[in-house]
Amino acid sequence: MCGITGVLYFEDREPAPSMLKSMTDIIVHRGPDDVGFWTENRIGLGFRRLSIIDLSEGHQPLANEDETVWIVFNGEIYNYKYLRNTLQSRGHRFKTHSDTEVIVHLYEEYGEDCVKHLRGMFGFVIWDRRKKRLFGARDHFGIKPFYYYNDGKRFLFGSEIKSILAADGVERAIHTESLLNYLTFQYVPEPTTMFQGIYKLPPGHTVSVTFDGEMKISPYWDPMLEPNEELTLADGVEQIREALKDSVIHHMQSDVERGCFLSSGIDSTAIAAHMRRIEPIRTFSVGFEGANNETVIARQTAQALDTEHYAKIITAQDYFATLPKAVWHQDEPVADPSAIALYHVAQLAREHVTVVLSGEGADELFGGYRIYREPQSLAPVERLPAGIKRLLHALARLLPEGLYGRNYLLRGTTPLEERFLGNAKIFSEDMKAEVVRADREMLRSYRNPLEIAKVFYDKSKHLDPVSRMQYIDMNLWMPGDILMKADKMTMAHSLELRVPFLDVELYEVSRRIPAKYRIAEGTTKYIFRKAMEGIIPDFILNRPKLGFPVPMRDWMKGPQGHVIMEQIAGSGIEDYIRIDTVRAMLKNHQNGQGDYARRIWTIYMFALWHTTYVEELTGPALAHAL
Repeated sequence: MCGITGVLYFEDREPAPSMLKSMTDIIVHRGPDDVGFWTENRIGLGFRRLSIIDLSEGHQPLANEDETVWIVFNGEIYNYKYLRNTLQSRGHRFKTHSDTEVIVHLYEEYGEDCVKHLRGMFGFVIWDRRKKRLFGARDHFGIKPFYYYNDGKRFLFGSEIKSILAADGVERAIHTESLLNYLTFQYVPEPTTMFQGIYKLPPGHTVSVTFDGEMKISPYWDPMLEPNEELTLADGVEQIREALKDSVIHHMQSDVERGCFLSSGIDSTAIAAHMRRIEPIRTFSVGFEGANNETVIARQTAQALDTEHYAKIITAQDYFATLPKAVWHQDEPVADPSAIALYHVAQLAREHVTVVLSGEGADELFGGYRIYREPQSLAPVERLPAGIKRLLHALARLLPEGLYGRNYLLRGTTPLEERFLGNAKIFSEDMKAEVVRADREMLRSYRNPLEIAKVFYDKSKHLDPVSRMQYIDMNLWMPGDILMKADKMTMAHSLELRVPFLDVELYEVSRRIPAKYRIAEGTTKYIFRKAMEGIIPDFILNRPKLGFPVPMRDWMKGPQGHVIMEQIAGSGIEDYIRIDTVRAMLKNHQNGQGDYARRIWTIYMFALWHTTYVEELTGPALAHAL
């Protein structure tokens, strides 16, 4: 795992070594083991390395034999040995044993189609000296980040936004449309960021940029589900078992110590169980005091699997003391409270290992979120004639909020495309109008969450409702929240996180599982639970999903709620957010007149991010301290 940076100028100009060094030094946490640079007229590449494979020979930037192709690469390629053997049989000569060099020769052999042969997680840039063209790519699911900036004079790129901000002349201006969408999603959806002019390269896409500034972004892969209704349950179970076993074996490749995150759920337990069948392993978990303590079950699981287990209890003081560092590492506001728990478990793991495997992606692949059961529960209402549904919807809106059955009727009489935007929906458009300082025309005309989701709903019209919901989450929620926090919170501690569920070979199996096996008998991930019978402890098989449960509602009702409110008020976001409206939310929450914890938290994360990145009151100090 590493960090990459670079610049391509569209005019005759030599990259300044000092600027490239600043861009690269600020992400030292991504690669404390080595640093490298390569420049010539117009082009400069920077690199920070965390040594995982080929510890002695993996220096970057790296070139082919005649130095006509140069690369900086962040990630891991799990089929690199197979690709290396294939390329050698075709006459390619290698000087290292690294997966990085395999990509260079793969590009020589296949050009831009090289990405179609890769099995792994990656963000890389290749400079083709013959064609005078920059070529970049991001992995299929968006496990690894790739940010870029193009102002018409130059193309900047980096593994983190802070690298781009470290370049000369990049403004820290807020992208208002991204703020509005963040308030709904709790993250900024691809391809925009919270900064004007800085973008994410979407998962499964490549970018090419020429000397004269012509830029082209192209898709090479799409996580479209293809349910096979003729597949038997028994065949599906066997295919999942074999594919997951193979994926874990491939993801365990490394020349350093490796371990596994372990919660109280089925996903991480499945990964740990497969790893333990291969070798003794270390597992890591965190929890919170009281009812939100997952470490008890995690420790029981570790004992059943016979792992060397480490656990930590996160106090409220620990949690809030971590926030400034976590916000700096995230680059953008992400209002997922579990990100801080992930920061702590990564910190714990890094004391013992350099690589961890984790269970991210299983819910999106196999239908693990409770919301995926909704199409079944709403079916009686959805089958009613359109006229009756319109009447019921109008009547339901007149009922008091919180009345039993109101929400069921509202959701059952609302089309899927309007009611489901992914796993998080914090502020509705009506709520935004009350809390945001934006003119009404902006609120009416911006590319809102419904329009963002519509792109993916239109592509998946042929699928059943559950599959469409999963497709939405794989394109929005998973890269925007799950994988973003997974990368940033682990790399904060120079820890490489690998996600065996998000393997292209395993996905070829999961995408063909019909919805009737994903959601069955009122159970999520039904077929996956069946596949794990006999592999993981029985007491884990049917436990409900918890993630990292954070006691945010309770904290917000106590003194910490007032501390949060004062930090929001003093953060300088009054040009964007109506502070009095947020105060009213907190008052109602503390008086038991509604649950406003997630909405307040979403604004709080924006406030801390604004203090760090726009006002720059905490970022530079943290950069030197970490």
